[in-house]
Amino acid sequence: MPLVLCGFEGSVGTLTLSHAEKRNALGEALIGELLAGLADCRRRGVRVVVIRAQAGSSVWSAGHDVAELPQSHRDPLGWDNPLRRLIRAVEELPAAVIAMVEGSVWGGACELVFACDLIVAAREATFAVTPAKLGIPYNLTGLLTFMSVASLHVLKEMAFTARPMGAERAERLGIVNRVVGTEELERATAELAGQIALNAPLSIAVMKEELNTLSNARDLSPLDFERIQARRRSVYNSRDYEEGIRAFLEKRHADFTGE
Repeated sequence: MPLVLCGFEGSVGTLTLSHAEKRNALGEALIGELLAGLADCRRRGVRVVVIRAQAGSSVWSAGHDVAELPQSHRDPLGWDNPLRRLIRAVEELPAAVIAMVEGSVWGGACELVFACDLIVAAREATFAVTPAKLGIPYNLTGLLTFMSVASLHVLKEMAFTARPMGAERAERLGIVNRVVGTEELERATAELAGQIALNAPLSIAVMKEELNTLSNARDLSPLDFERIQARRRSVYNSRDYEEGIRAFLEKRHADFTGE
């Protein structure tokens, strides 16, 4: 059975995460199907893409498939890991991408949702940035995605506490565009997609590229980059990183010592 279901209606494409057995974890296979779906949307010239989970899902996506992360001594969030390729594909698609969120969103799946151009969420939806629970320092490009939608203090709260943020607070903070009741979610998303699809696709494609370029404009010297990368490598060689991954796989709380 496909891990991602693709559907098309007029100029709107819908990609539905359909791997409930693994709570739609962003493993290489599922991401591969999402990339193929986005490529199909590009070939068909769709004007809007909706990314969603199956109706009634309690978890939109559990984020990175931790079982696929290296146990130690290697950066699991490198420049060309599958999630990075997916984020780039969403950002580079010359069509509006809407995340339709029902259920909880964890870790790397938050980055996927936040990389989308608009977010429509059910009132019960939650968002949790969880790498600190695994002993993982998120990479610079991923944090830049978060910083494009959340203020620095809000992002630090989410990243440092790893606590879920409710959809209504996320809407108040400008992270989510619309929050509606679960029974209204599909209608509200379809309405938004329909409004966008009526407008000039070339105009939207260029404005999307312009806005993404402007939001990603940050000065970072080569020295600063190398220093941060060295700090990140030290984490992958730590006891805490090994403990975080083991604890997750063993379904227990990690015992971090700072070593």
